[in-house]
Amino acid sequence: MHDSRSLKISKYLSRHLRHAPSRIGIQLGPGGWVPVSELLDACQKNNFPLQLAELKQVVAENDKQRFSFDSTGTLIRANQGHSVEVDLQLEPAVPPDILYHGTGSTAVESILSQGIRKMSRHHVHLSADIQTARKVGARHGIPAVFAVDAAAMQLDGCTFYCSDNQVWLVDFVPQNYLKVN
Repeated sequence: MHDSRSLKISKYLSRHLRHAPSRIGIQLGPGGWVPVSELLDACQKNNFPLQLAELKQVVAENDKQRFSFDSTGTLIRANQGHSVEVDLQLEPAVPPDILYHGTGSTAVESILSQGIRKMSRHHVHLSADIQTARKVGARHGIPAVFAVDAAAMQLDGCTFYCSDNQVWLVDFVPQNYLKVN
């Protein structure tokens, strides 16, 4: 499959598995799961024909591992980043001592005064490494990376989750746990 087709499929899946499932007539079930057969049928009905082999390839090769199949291969979901109401059924997890958040440099002052908010998403997204955070930040202009004292946050009662693709999730990061890296 060409890279352009793969990117188009990934964006289509992100839009409909994270933000607008009803637009193509699907409904996210518990855990955000959708039957693969229903997704493929919905894609076909909405003039975006998608073959199972293409879907499997995008899930396997997506650089951010945004999607996953369940253990049976009959259900698919976006791992995180939803703007629609969904319970991903993630279990609380103990984070590394330090996590990182990438953003554009224009957001630094606001974050230093207000903390990191989830905005329209369900959670704040954090990375276990600086390189990933820097890549995320570069999508928003000149990248800025914050180090997050996750160990202190957890000691103070904050709950962390880790998605299937190793993105760390939390509801909010107060400014007193942040340091510009």
